[in-house]
Amino acid sequence: MRRLAVLCFVSAVAGGLCAAWLNGRLETARQGMAQDAPAWREGRPAGATATSGTDEFTPEELVNIAVYEKCNRAVVNINTRSIRTDGFFLFEVPAEGAGSGVVLDRGGHVLTNFHVVEGTREVQVTLFNGKSYEARFVGVDEVSDVAVLRIDAPVGELYPISLGDSSRLRVGQRVYAIGNPFGLERTMTTGIISSLDRKIPSRRPHRTIKQVIQLDAAINPGNSGGPLLDSRGRMIGLNTAIYSEIGESAGVGFAIPVNTIARIVPQLIATGHVVRPEIGIESVYQTERGLLISSLTPGGPAERAGLRGPQVIRRRRREGPFVYEYRTIDRAAADLIVAVDDQPVRTADDLLTAIEAHQPGDQVVLTIIREGRQMKVPVTLEASQ
Repeated sequence: MRRLAVLCFVSAVAGGLCAAWLNGRLETARQGMAQDAPAWREGRPAGATATSGTDEFTPEELVNIAVYEKCNRAVVNINTRSIRTDGFFLFEVPAEGAGSGVVLDRGGHVLTNFHVVEGTREVQVTLFNGKSYEARFVGVDEVSDVAVLRIDAPVGELYPISLGDSSRLRVGQRVYAIGNPFGLERTMTTGIISSLDRKIPSRRPHRTIKQVIQLDAAINPGNSGGPLLDSRGRMIGLNTAIYSEIGESAGVGFAIPVNTIARIVPQLIATGHVVRPEIGIESVYQTERGLLISSLTPGGPAERAGLRGPQVIRRRRREGPFVYEYRTIDRAAADLIVAVDDQPVRTADDLLTAIEAHQPGDQVVLTIIREGRQMKVPVTLEASQ
């Protein structure tokens, strides 16, 4: 009897443990089913988890989201319409283009690239809310590939971008590009700054855009004129070009630094153009020894300072009873520029860079070689027309 009682006790304990284990499994199953239930039963969006807050995102994703939410409404879609000639009879054919832009202020000023709107007859700006407005030109700067437009949109629909400081950028810094690649509005891509202080060709011949930012974020047709942003959502550049053999992103994009834009835009808004210092040297020949002046602006600063270009020599030749007069150009008589303010210059771009570091009214000192002798010539710069 004692053995039977012990067996009954053991069976009772085992049964209780089994029941507890089964109840636990059932409760776990019920919780799992509740978690797997359709989201609409709990009133939450499809694809969302029961966990609230930001626990489902990594810190890096949270930064990406914050940048986009802060800046995407400042990015606009720019559609252009122009006329091109086509065929033997030069028929006029409508042509359309697209690009991106950035809202600068609540006055309706919009920043974009000059090449996005170059040669267009009509420009339409579409805001984040899908509303479109006809834009008019405020000012353009071909040299830096920058244009400012203006739209008459309600203040409540305009969300200006915040400007950063491109002088503080570092290679390896994370950046974000927002634009309209292939017409896909307000698309964001991410990457890093690959290099700084690059140079790319300007829209104006023989000129370059300097201090350009190189990035590896995907930039494609339609991204031009969109902002390059830092992790705080501040604009640090204007996406302007890509290096590609196929016309699509190859991971090498370029942006005009925001500090350059900050110097140019106020002048474009105020006067419609950028005032640059002018020295009055129209063209030069690049030689191994320096820059040989090939032409001067008549009455310009350089000519008034005594600088010399090629000399025109008139000669006569007699052939029988006839006397012929002809002219030859003596290029060797032109001054050879070797330095500006004691800084050597080897290319036309070096010369322009040295001059544009000054303001109209400033004086620069050119080191030249004339007839084998080195000499210094001070030149007072004027405002470009």
